[in-house]
Amino acid sequence: MATAHDRAVLQTIFTPTTPFGDVPGLNRVEDLKDDDNEFDSHLLKQVKDLELQGVAAAELGDLPTALERFNEAIEVLPERASAYNNRAQTRRLQGDTEGALEDLEQAVSLSGGAGYTACQALVQRGLLLRLACRDEEARVDFERAAALGSEFARHQAVLLNPYAALCNRMLSGVINKLRNPEINGSHDP
Repeated sequence: MATAHDRAVLQTIFTPTTPFGDVPGLNRVEDLKDDDNEFDSHLLKQVKDLELQGVAAAELGDLPTALERFNEAIEVLPERASAYNNRAQTRRLQGDTEGALEDLEQAVSLSGGAGYTACQALVQRGLLLRLACRDEEARVDFERAAALGSEFARHQAVLLNPYAALCNRMLSGVINKLRNPEINGSHDP
């Protein structure tokens, strides 16, 4: 049976763009939960229903209705991060990048940078920052989301870290030469 270290070595060999020790399945974002214990259960249920309605409307392409539902959810529980994260996605789809970034900032702040919503908001903000060529800020967000368990964010952070990418490419090259010395090496007598 392979140890965690063995799996990390194999992961690096077969996926050289991931950092050493990044074993899929060990840190799963799906395992994260938001701490909603501080909220009144009746209000929380109401807000979750509004968010589900907003998500359903967005999936149908009805962005104005989605935005209304997320706004309503924020009015009911303005201290809860999830509706800000969802509204950010809707704003982004409407082309309001600045509004989306403001909502994502609020989502990260309200979540305390922990839990499912924080992870999603950090990934989403990282993508928007990357599109705006603000790569260093994007890398920081991706690293924070990766620490929470996002495999996608981990991959993005490596892509934005030229030193890690270079090291991984060099390691991959060495391993390929070891696997196929006659193809990659010289044929000196």
